[in-house]
Amino acid sequence: MTSALNYDNKYGSDNKYGSQHRWLLSSLLIAIVLLSLAPSLRLLMEALSDLAQGRQSPLWQVLSSASTWRALWHSLYTSGLGMLIALILGSLFAFAITLTNVRGKSWLVFCFMLPMMIPPQVTALSWLQLFGPASPLLKSIGLAPPLGSPQPLYSAEGIALLLGIQSAPLVFLALRTSLLSLPRELIEAARISGAKQTQVWGHIILPVTRSGLIAGGAMAFISSLGNFGIPAMLGIPAGYYVLPTLIYQRMANFGTGVLAEMAALSLLIGLLALAGVALQQQLMNRSRFGLGGHSGRSHDFTLGSWRSLVTATLVGILLIILVAPLLALIISSLVPAMGVPLNAETATLNAYAEVVGRQGATWRAVNNSLWLAGSAAVVLMLLSLPLAYRLQRLPERWRGVVLSAIEIPYALPGVVLAIACILLFVRPLPIINVALYGTLGLIFIAYLARFLVVCVKPVAASLAQLDPSLEEAAQLAGAGPWRRLGSIILPLVAPALFAGGLLVFLLAVNELTVSALLWSAGNETLGVLIFNLDEGGESVLASAVSVLVVIMVASLMLTLSLLAPRLPKGVIPWQS
Repeated sequence: MTSALNYDNKYGSDNKYGSQHRWLLSSLLIAIVLLSLAPSLRLLMEALSDLAQGRQSPLWQVLSSASTWRALWHSLYTSGLGMLIALILGSLFAFAITLTNVRGKSWLVFCFMLPMMIPPQVTALSWLQLFGPASPLLKSIGLAPPLGSPQPLYSAEGIALLLGIQSAPLVFLALRTSLLSLPRELIEAARISGAKQTQVWGHIILPVTRSGLIAGGAMAFISSLGNFGIPAMLGIPAGYYVLPTLIYQRMANFGTGVLAEMAALSLLIGLLALAGVALQQQLMNRSRFGLGGHSGRSHDFTLGSWRSLVTATLVGILLIILVAPLLALIISSLVPAMGVPLNAETATLNAYAEVVGRQGATWRAVNNSLWLAGSAAVVLMLLSLPLAYRLQRLPERWRGVVLSAIEIPYALPGVVLAIACILLFVRPLPIINVALYGTLGLIFIAYLARFLVVCVKPVAASLAQLDPSLEEAAQLAGAGPWRRLGSIILPLVAPALFAGGLLVFLLAVNELTVSALLWSAGNETLGVLIFNLDEGGESVLASAVSVLVVIMVASLMLTLSLLAPRLPKGVIPWQS
């Protein structure tokens, strides 16, 4: 890195094309940083406006409202409990799959990662169809509770349970990364010294992988804090509001007339999320171990006679948290109405015929989601390479500042980013007099800001591992900066670039948290369509659309997993 920087300064300063190259890349860097910071700065300005009014200022009114503190407590309680559930599930699967010789590891990883890729509103809907007196699945097997019985998921604990299941893969990924980096020499030395397997786990594995647990827990908490789909579908019917759903409900009832108050409320949840990120970094720095050696593969502790039991336990958990809710969702999409049991006489495909053949909103939402997700992925892939390339040539201090600025829109809860984008674009753009508010263009800009860091980080990490002498040799041979970027660097970082684009597409195609406040009639996304159908009492139609969404996500993940042996390592996020 230092060599490349010195070389660039030494040989490129007198070169006209090199100067133009650096000027263009620097302009791109500045524009992207402004795109990332502008919404947050506009939100901050609006939230702190009119402070001179004292008790009449929007910030004071929000902070003095009992509903604000009640929603804040609800957010902390459900996110904290969800984090604990995620830690238990994620740790169990990470330790068992990475460190032991359980059977079917690749399929266990695939199935455990699937809930993270399924939209939260689909997760909530599938669990709602699994329980309660109107559950077609329970009706079909004769286990449905009496009519009038309460829905058990309409509660704080129900919200926390689904938040934990949704964010458990984040704990799994963070902890699995630490476990794969655990030096085999350390384990072997302990065994040679006569340490028992329980001692190895208690005195070596758990302390060394503590940073992975902290990172996973923090990510689960922050993800749960900003989750909108699950608290909206389980909490709003019960009158249980967390901060994101309180903002949504106020905006839905009063529109842009309460933007100042919603900006203040968004600032509160934004500061809470950023504080969580900062605390995560601090705790990780304190618990990080400097270790030599590198494993890169699972250790395979022999379970002996416990192998079948551990494998069966993991499969049983997946049957409960994944298969049973999806089965309930499928059954609910095949009955004529909620509360009707599925049998040979009631089975029907009318819901699919309705959403696919007769409802124009479905195809419109599919087209909108595919266009937004695909365009965002392509644009961010095009921007990520030159941006990461320029970042690598910045001083380390400035590189950290720029990366932090780019990461803000992703660290903030989606509803906060949505409010910030509304504030920034609620009026027509100056000079060109074009209004973006209420259009797909505004959602697209929000996606670019939110998912930029998802695409940039894998590319930046890949660039950091390249040997600077490759580019230096090309420059000595007369290759210009753009030619070096296209013919030397691009082929080497293409797997990371593809991985970043894939992640952006999977995250954006079913996104709801941002688009819930930015959509308008005719500009629905798939996430918004499912949420609106269920909220409007069309649960059977919502189930049919959700089944199609799950099939799309699972098919894409399965296809990529099958192609994994032919793709470079690291391209598919859930493959180690």
